[in-house]
Amino acid sequence: MTDTFTLTLSCPNRTGIVRAVSGFLFERDCDIDEHRQFDDPVRDRLFMRTQVTAPAGTDLAELVREFEPVAADFQMTYEFSPRTNARILVMVSKLGHCLNDLIYRWRAGSLGADIVAVVSNHQDLRPMAESAGLPFVHVPVTPETKEAAEARLLQLVDEHEVDLVVLARYMQILSDETSKALYGRAINIHHSFLPGFKGAKPYHQAYDRGVKLVGATAHYVTSDLDEGPIIEQEVIRIDHTHDPRALQTVGRDAEALALSRAVRWHCERRVLLNGHSTVVFP
Repeated sequence: MTDTFTLTLSCPNRTGIVRAVSGFLFERDCDIDEHRQFDDPVRDRLFMRTQVTAPAGTDLAELVREFEPVAADFQMTYEFSPRTNARILVMVSKLGHCLNDLIYRWRAGSLGADIVAVVSNHQDLRPMAESAGLPFVHVPVTPETKEAAEARLLQLVDEHEVDLVVLARYMQILSDETSKALYGRAINIHHSFLPGFKGAKPYHQAYDRGVKLVGATAHYVTSDLDEGPIIEQEVIRIDHTHDPRALQTVGRDAEALALSRAVRWHCERRVLLNGHSTVVFP
């Protein structure tokens, strides 16, 4: 029997990094199954993801302690992660296309994560969640209860030991405090018309302007609305025959695709933050 884990890291770029990491793993009888790296010439940083098979019974905590001198020498930000399914909490409002897609992929075993709960400020999607055997938590939000609602969200994150919060068309803006508390572990999806087409009916605006591409963007949540580091984008070509209803249908397909890929890549530790951007090893 063997154990598997993933090492992700970033550090200032210099010679000897790959040798130091591979040598460290070799000395502990670890086998590298997959290795990806990116040298960012603009920021002069190196980003790395290494998937490893280790001897059975390897103590990951001890491995981390032994790696610390290597990390200190190269000024690394790093993480050793066991190969286990991440636990995700999905937040929704009334639109269910993204939730439905995530549930399907979770049941099919292709999401790379386990959905542990669905939270919503409305009751509309309770049947969808409960039919999949998922706990559904109704947390209504009004201007007066917003602070208490977000406190309840963070409580649920702790109770369910959540690794990632997924805003699957959750139509509420998280406060700066909550966004900071979930930094790097909350993903949002929106149509790529932002900021060009703002408001409640972006697809109607797109139709009026005769757009030729419909898209969606999955990004990390930050206190700057819809300005977080981008993980994935999906674009679908359309033409003049697409009325607002058809645009909306195509747009929802794009949203579901971009979101599911972003969630899977994050949960497989394939996304590394790089300032206001990301490095993605799909």
